Amino acid sequence: MTLLCSSARTWRWLGLPHTHSRPPFVILRDGGLLVAGPERALGGYSYAHSREHRTEATVAVEVEMKRLEGENHGIVEVLLCRHHRRNALGHVFVSQMRELMSILSRDSSVRVVVFRSLVPKVFCAGADLKERSLMSNAETELFVQDLRSLMTQIASLPMPTIAAMDGVALGGGLELALACDLRTAAYSAQMGLVETKRGLLPGAGGSQRLPRIIGITLAKELIFTGRSVGGQTALEMGLVNRAVEQNQTGDAAYREALSLAREILPQAPIAVRMAKEAMDMGFEVDITSAMAIERMCYARVSRFGGGGAKWSHTKSRSKTELERSSEQ
Repeated sequence: MTLLCSSARTWRWLGLPHTHSRPPFVILRDGGLLVAGPERALGGYSYAHSREHRTEATVAVEVEMKRLEGENHGIVEVLLCRHHRRNALGHVFVSQMRELMSILSRDSSVRVVVFRSLVPKVFCAGADLKERSLMSNAETELFVQDLRSLMTQIASLPMPTIAAMDGVALGGGLELALACDLRTAAYSAQMGLVETKRGLLPGAGGSQRLPRIIGITLAKELIFTGRSVGGQTALEMGLVNRAVEQNQTGDAAYREALSLAREILPQAPIAVRMAKEAMDMGFEVDITSAMAIERMCYARVSRFGGGGAKWSHTKSRSKTELERSSEQ
């Protein structure tokens, strides 16, 4: 087994005996966070070699996970903290994010996930162009494939997800937000799919998700021009769900996202997950097939007795949605 221990916000590798030919990788931070995966070690990466040649070197923490407690129990925050590169999407950032998404996808205790940045005035600056310049064409293609898979992982999480954009969200940064179910933004935030300015096109789902969110005509305008928009304009075109004036601490969008998460938190968890599945799957097919999907999801909720008990912080037992509807 290989164990990563943290020191001054970095990880160091400790080789421990293991009984498997391909050991799992475990990360411990502050006695709480566990990240495991038999296929992906969070190591350094040498672009002069193949993807298999990752160095077991010290790796900075670029993505963290925080479980809220008390009245916010059930909300998990994914913290983007690659400070020196403005949360640019590099190999380590993407690898760490994919590990966290794998964990969250299997955690039934998580009710809502909020993505936020710890870098002031930045949500995610997009692709790490400096790192990308060191890659061969083959390595670039594999990395973009990893990036696309990450966005699919985020979009496929079974619980509601919210992106809180308190700053710049460009290119892949906006694609990350588009992969979430809901988005909040500060008026001062700037967001856009700017890839055409660099001779590229959105390659991590942006060209498909943006039209589904704001409509094909507006999406074409934004992508063709490479234009960025502020929070107020994003709200008017339906790109974000809520937009607010930035506060002195620079986290107004995060606070709005937390408020939105708290509105979701009390609702029956299985019903919320099944509603998400019904909408996500049904949106991609014709209405007849979509109605069949809704029927299937409804039946699954019914088998759980109305979607699971509502969240309660009191000692009294909460009523299920099925019990409440039978009283009406």
